[in-house]
Amino acid sequence: MSGLTGWPIPGPLFTAAQVQQLDRCAIDEHGIPGIVLMKRAGTALFDAINRRWPAVRSLTLVCGKGNNAGDGYVIAGLALDRGFQVQLVHLGDPDQLSGDAARARDWALARGLTIESLDVEQPVLHCRGELLVDALLGTGVKGTVRPGFARLIEQINALAADGLPVLAVDLPSGLCPDRGTPLGTAVRASRTLTLIGAKRGLVTGAGRDHVGALEFHDLQVPEAVLQSQTGLPALNWSQLYGLLPQRRPNAHKGDSGHALLVGGDLGMGGAICLAAQAALRVGPGLVSVLTRPAHSGVVLTRAPEVMALGSDAPAQDLPALLERATTVAVGPGLGRSAWSREALQLVLDGLGGRPLVLDADALNLLADNALQLPELAPGQLLLTPHPGEAARLLSCSAAEVQQDRFAAAAALAARWQALVVLKGAGSVLAAPPEAAALKLLPGIDAATQADGCIGVCLDGNPAMASGGMGDLLTGICAGLLAQPLAAADALALAVCLHGAAGDAAARRRGPRGLSAAQLLDELQPLLNGRTAAAGDQTAGKGQP
Repeated sequence: MSGLTGWPIPGPLFTAAQVQQLDRCAIDEHGIPGIVLMKRAGTALFDAINRRWPAVRSLTLVCGKGNNAGDGYVIAGLALDRGFQVQLVHLGDPDQLSGDAARARDWALARGLTIESLDVEQPVLHCRGELLVDALLGTGVKGTVRPGFARLIEQINALAADGLPVLAVDLPSGLCPDRGTPLGTAVRASRTLTLIGAKRGLVTGAGRDHVGALEFHDLQVPEAVLQSQTGLPALNWSQLYGLLPQRRPNAHKGDSGHALLVGGDLGMGGAICLAAQAALRVGPGLVSVLTRPAHSGVVLTRAPEVMALGSDAPAQDLPALLERATTVAVGPGLGRSAWSREALQLVLDGLGGRPLVLDADALNLLADNALQLPELAPGQLLLTPHPGEAARLLSCSAAEVQQDRFAAAAALAARWQALVVLKGAGSVLAAPPEAAALKLLPGIDAATQADGCIGVCLDGNPAMASGGMGDLLTGICAGLLAQPLAAADALALAVCLHGAAGDAAARRRGPRGLSAAQLLDELQPLLNGRTAAAGDQTAGKGQP
């Protein structure tokens, strides 16, 4: 993990408190002086400037207090040594810096740096550089950003909106490193270089709006430093690909399971059709659908391999389908009618030990307390809510869910004793406390998911913000669970495969106007180790 890497971030994600412990471990246990780490950080940032913006020859650095300011001073000294024009503005009194940050300041002053001090209450920024470096605030901010800092951040954002590139040191100033939410306000960077340990707030929710392009540098600390804290896994498709089961030479369709999908109330047949097609593309032996009679013909037309049964009487037809299924998914186009409630209750009553995926209106019915939920084994129930559905399940607002996506996902897992993916930019995976006894993803143990979270998906992009994408994910989950795969493995694979398919489709077609159906053709190549960019190169380990 040494050196600089581009997105996706390698290795684990840490809280701010854990990153502070990484610093302490490097300094106290491995004998690396703090000023050495600071100079490594400044060097990594200056190298990033030269690599990403090679034509830039003038910098404006905005510094506050703390180690981020020290990193900014190191950048300034290095830039002066290379003949750059350097403007360094410091909010408040630079003489109040202490420790390693003061040493970095003195080192830069010895190289001819001139410091411009800004009034801490009413700062006015006159930027002269071609690139602005945000070294104002770091991970130590608690509560809301103070007014003077907030005013300066808004001036930085106005410059960024006018086209000035902004490089954030470690994280955009004002962004919560643990939750990824602005602490009142936060810098919107063009690029962020996060240092020694990747902060988990940078990869989910609003954090994705503020970091720009994200890079990571471990400051060349020993691997033992990074292993001294148990971080949250950053998940992506190429990393998880090797979890797919091998196909035996004499395999038959019965070996790969039977996925049953239930949904498609009147007027909503497209959702169950998309889910069924997605399930087919990920490799189960058989796929069945129970839907309204008006939609069964559409399903068969789009996917003739699916066994589609149209029924207005779920009590009559669903039990026989359940007997043959190895996994069940309910929700795409389900609606909230009497037919919908009856179908979902029948599934719950006849589930046995099968894994069950709930999405869309199945989640809304669950939140409405319209069902009798049987006692299910840990890991048997998988929930795939978006923030609005999560809010209804938690009896709060969607805004509250987005304020702390990690806490919300963990609360859902604990409340419903389920494996959960909270969908959105940087989808968060969580497990209930009892999941410590389950087979989880490699490297995830009880300590890793102590706060309930078991990973963050780094695949996916804004082009996927369109209707039907969640229906695809439901079908992918059901198809993978059927094969069979352990529940946590199947959920993580499904989420990352879904995101990777979105990335591949966006590369082919562009970021606007992407429809859910256009992801279907990307699933099979990814499952077989072929990507849009790599042709026949194998992704990950092992060919299924």
